[in-house]
Amino acid sequence: MLKTYQVKPVTGSIEGTIRPPGSKSITNRALIVAALAEGTTQLTGVLDSQDTQVMIESLNRLGINVKHDPEKCTILVEGCAGKIPQSTASLWLENSGTSIRFLTALCATGTGEYILDGNARMRERPIQHLVEALKQLGVDVVCENDTGCPPVRVKGNGLSGGETAISGSVSSQYLSALLMVAATAENPITISIQGKMVSKPYLEITLGVMAQFGVTIDRIQPSVWRIHPQTYRRSIAYDIEPDASAASYFFAAAAITGGSVTVEGLNQDALQGDINFIRVLEDMGCNIEQSRNSITVHGCPLKGIDVDMNDISDTAQTLAAVALFAEGPTSIRNVGHIRHKETDRLTAIANELKRMGIKVEETEDSITIYPGEIHSATIETYDDHRMAMSFALVGLKVPGIVIADPDCTIKTYPHFFADLEKLCGQSS
Repeated sequence: MLKTYQVKPVTGSIEGTIRPPGSKSITNRALIVAALAEGTTQLTGVLDSQDTQVMIESLNRLGINVKHDPEKCTILVEGCAGKIPQSTASLWLENSGTSIRFLTALCATGTGEYILDGNARMRERPIQHLVEALKQLGVDVVCENDTGCPPVRVKGNGLSGGETAISGSVSSQYLSALLMVAATAENPITISIQGKMVSKPYLEITLGVMAQFGVTIDRIQPSVWRIHPQTYRRSIAYDIEPDASAASYFFAAAAITGGSVTVEGLNQDALQGDINFIRVLEDMGCNIEQSRNSITVHGCPLKGIDVDMNDISDTAQTLAAVALFAEGPTSIRNVGHIRHKETDRLTAIANELKRMGIKVEETEDSITIYPGEIHSATIETYDDHRMAMSFALVGLKVPGIVIADPDCTIKTYPHFFADLEKLCGQSS
């Protein structure tokens, strides 16, 4: 385990090609849906990371046979046809928000008692909105410490159907969790979405994965969705596209160094909304080139922008790093919900930029970054993989940038620093 990682600056522009690992968002959704399906599904191109590992381990604890081959990037899932085999299980999810939220809903479809918990930060991450929505459907579920956060206890007896309401303002994962399990209910489930939905593209990922396994929803109104009882059909080979959030770091490397980086396996039609980070870079001055199976970002002189990143908030930290090298300030708006992620990301960004001597203005749901002279610094990562990967980009141009606790990237991208070095090596 590395305590720190010192980023080696590049002498010129980065020119190269890379393919990031499979999408975490798609992998964990596909695992839930394949677990609920009839028959055996093969997932290909899957991500091997802490977030996916805790999901796989938990599904196995629930009696769903999941076989993972990390070298081949494949997973075989023997679906339970909507009926969880085990009647009791204790699930440990570290700090994987997708895992604990999706699995809480999955356990509601079972018959028995299930405990879901995680590390110290997980016990600070809200899940009460999902708990309340499940209660409205007749599920016996509570946050054990009465904090609105894990640990969660679920006494499942299957879903009978009915109506429920859920807030969209904190995390789209709550609605995604409900949508994926609703098809297993005995009767239709109607979900009313309250407030403005954050991170809407992630819902499209959920619906896209469900559709690939033969399940659809009815949108009665923009904020009222209904799911009728349906059967997930196995997918003989479901291929998972590369992670667009991970790709953002390499696109940003091109922007920061004035180089050209091609990411293979993605195009503008990717299922993941974070692919639209390239449009943010384009607004800053970069040139974008696309083919059917790749995207290339050509770095050009950068200008600061004012941008609403609600839909692609997982790339807000990436943009914060790029903003340091732009002409004029950059404002990242409508991202207050990222305070409830692996860490309070807005405050973390502000703290580390100030550590490097950069002026920032932070509000409840935005941050404005004023480029200036960047000082060398050891960057605290707050056990947040995206802090480590994003701020490492600054070190490509600024000597003396050290990343504390670089191994926190095991959450979604264990080989990030090796891949970054490989990309930089292509330019030498």
